[in-house]
Amino acid sequence: MAGMPRTITTILACVALAVLTPGCGSSKKSSSTSGTGAPTPTGETGAGALAAEATSAATGDIPDSQVFLTYSNPAGGYAMSYPEGWTIKAQGADVTISEKNNLVRIALERAPPPTVSSIGAELARLKRSDPTLAFSPPSVISVRSGPAVKATYTTRSAPNPVTGKSVVLIVDRYQLSKGGKRATVDLGTAKGVDNVDAYRKMINSFRWQ
Repeated sequence: MAGMPRTITTILACVALAVLTPGCGSSKKSSSTSGTGAPTPTGETGAGALAAEATSAATGDIPDSQVFLTYSNPAGGYAMSYPEGWTIKAQGADVTISEKNNLVRIALERAPPPTVSSIGAELARLKRSDPTLAFSPPSVISVRSGPAVKATYTTRSAPNPVTGKSVVLIVDRYQLSKGGKRATVDLGTAKGVDNVDAYRKMINSFRWQ
């Protein structure tokens, strides 16, 4: 292309390359996200770490008088109680239910039954991508729907761009399984908020359909 201006040469090269590969002047973003909008680590199976929007750290106590409704997910084949008035965002078999910095997420996958070592390894991988994450050793427990593996982890949100506040989220992670399906249930609340009784009620309401 002797004598041809360099700008035109670059454009022609870009057009030719676009036939073979996407991009070159435009970008197409494709990323897997959790129900909270936090990116799921590449190659990670199961749910990523739950992340909160930084608003106010210690808000969101669930009152004793709270009314609970039942959320059913036909795609995932499960149901669970949740506080009336909370926002539900479902994507197929996965769902996030939230109010203020109270966050509940259920993520479903085809996987073997969970073990103490498998959930420990999963959280260790998440810690490598999120240095603020810390977790306690998992343990086998029993909920109304059957055996489960539980671990508790904490993570800090990015500072709010307006207020500069950062929220420490305390999350109880439960994994339950049936018929080749494994559900990861994350029940998260901001540090300083006591939702122990309400979250115990919710995890014990989980049932396979």
